Amino acid sequence: MDLSTILKPEAVRVVTAASSKKRLLQEFGDLAESAYGLKAQAVVEALIERESLGPTGVGHGVALPHARFQDLQSVVGAFILLEKPVDFNAVDRQPIDIAFALFAPEEAGVEHLKALAKVSRHLREASICAKLRANPDAATLFTILTEDDKVQAA
Repeated sequence: MDLSTILKPEAVRVVTAASSKKRLLQEFGDLAESAYGLKAQAVVEALIERESLGPTGVGHGVALPHARFQDLQSVVGAFILLEKPVDFNAVDRQPIDIAFALFAPEEAGVEHLKALAKVSRHLREASICAKLRANPDAATLFTILTEDDKVQAA
């Protein structure tokens, strides 16, 4: 599974002012609605519900919020780079500035887990995170996120 199959260029955004975890999740709602046609409020509610089960801040400034939806046909993603980190109740108690959200069909068991594992592995690479943090341009961020797939395929 390549990130380019689950992430669209229009689902990548740099956010200058998200003052809280809830505000960041609202940004993901807006992004999911504009890029994939999901209802923003439903996305926010699903992400908040998932966060209530345990935080998805995985450490080192990275969060991987995710939720399932009936109206989806395949797993899709959205990426936000924050100019100012926010508290996300991460496992290392550090604020996050990189967030990759996954939205999966209600019945997508293995597909959802594979996508989550792929994104997690990708964002565990310190060099990739450093490139993302150094390039606050949505088109460049999309290229950085998906270039590894092209290199491996070659």
